[in-house]
Amino acid sequence: MSAFNRPLVVTVFGAFVSVVSCGGGPPANGGRARTAFDGRGALLYVKTQLDFGPRIPGTDGARRCGDWIIAEMMRRADTVVVQSWTHKTASGASLPMRNVLARFRPRETDRVLYLTHWDTRPVSDEAMDTALRKLPVPGANDGASGVALFIALGDVLKRTPPTVGVDLLFVDGEDYGTFNPPRDVLIGSTYFASHLPSADYHPIFGVLWDMIGDRNLQIYEEGNSLQQAPEVVNRVWREAGDLGYDRYFVPQYRYTVFDDHIPLLKVGLRVIDVIDFDYQGIHHTPFDTFDKVSAQALQIVGDVATGLVTQ
Repeated sequence: MSAFNRPLVVTVFGAFVSVVSCGGGPPANGGRARTAFDGRGALLYVKTQLDFGPRIPGTDGARRCGDWIIAEMMRRADTVVVQSWTHKTASGASLPMRNVLARFRPRETDRVLYLTHWDTRPVSDEAMDTALRKLPVPGANDGASGVALFIALGDVLKRTPPTVGVDLLFVDGEDYGTFNPPRDVLIGSTYFASHLPSADYHPIFGVLWDMIGDRNLQIYEEGNSLQQAPEVVNRVWREAGDLGYDRYFVPQYRYTVFDDHIPLLKVGLRVIDVIDFDYQGIHHTPFDTFDKVSAQALQIVGDVATGLVTQ
C-alpha cells in the first residue's frame, strides 16, 4: 500500500490476452460468523502466499503466486481472465505483469467490482533501522490479506451464486516503485483502467480491499472515497453496521490515501478504498509477517464483503 497523510493527500502517479472458462468461519467478537465466509480458511490462504516468499514483479515468487491465484480462481469462478503485459520502469527495465479477473455470473449486466493487489514491495523503506530498509516486505497484511479475502470469498460464491455479477480483480505492481517521481506504482490498476473488460463496463459500485487482515482491525473512511464516491462509502459502512461491526468499521474520516482506487475513479468508476492504515511501525517493513494478521479480522471484513453481494 501507498504512502498517506494524517489527514493528508498523497500525490503519486499498458489487453486481455487470455480467457479461461471454468467452471462457516471463526467467531468474531466472541459470537458466530455473520455469513458463510470462513475466516480461518482465509488465514490459511495468507500462509500459502507467504510460503512463496516475496511476490515482487519479475521474481520466481511472483510467478508461482500468480499461477496459484489463477489456478485457485479457475476452481471457483465462472470465468477467469488473465491480463498480461510488459511494464517499462522509469529506469528502462522490463517487468512482466499480470492482472487476474475472476468473474461470477459474467453475463449479468448489474455488476460489483472488488479489487486488491497481490504483489509485495521490494524494499522496506519505512523501517526505522537503515540496515533493514533494503529488505523486501513479506506482505502478510499488505498484499496477502486481500488475496486471501478474495479466494475465501470465491469459496462462498461458488456454493451460493451472488445476487449480482461479481468481478474479483487481483492487480499487480501496486507497491513496486516510489510514490514520488518517477512513480512506478499502481501499475496494475492503471493498466486495468485503460483496458476495461468492455467499452460499456460500469459496475454499480466498486471496493478496493487493502491491508484488511490486521489483528488490531480498525478501518476508517478514506478521504478520496468520501469526496468522489460517498454513496459507496455509505453502502459499505451501513452493511458493516447492520452486521454489528461498528467497532471495526469506524464511521469517521482519518486518512486520504493514494491507492489502487485512484486510476479507476479517474475513468469514472465509483470505487472506494477500504483500508486499515493504522499499521504504523509495520507498514513497508520486514515485520509485516504472519503473526500480524488474524482469522478474526479476515472474518469481519469477509462478512462485510460477502454481505454486500449476497443479499
